[in-house]
Amino acid sequence: MAREQVTQIVAEMVAGVLEVPVAVGARVEVGDTVVLLESMKMEIPVISEAAGTVVSVNVVPGDAVQEGDLLLSLTP
Repeated sequence: MAREQVTQIVAEMVAGVLEVPVAVGARVEVGDTVVLLESMKMEIPVISEAAGTVVSVNVVPGDAVQEGDLLLSLTP
């Protein structure tokens, strides 16, 4: 049985989650904004570097994330 490859999108900085414009089951393409973070009064979009289907969303608006925290996962 082949294992499905999972792409994990992680926070690159300490920030607050402002918006999560995708949900489980959504299809995303390379370049789509999948999470909007806020740090030091700046909005920072998290851009997908892979195309796929969202299989998990691990944050909600209002959450605080640390560098390396899992934001969401995609499968091809």
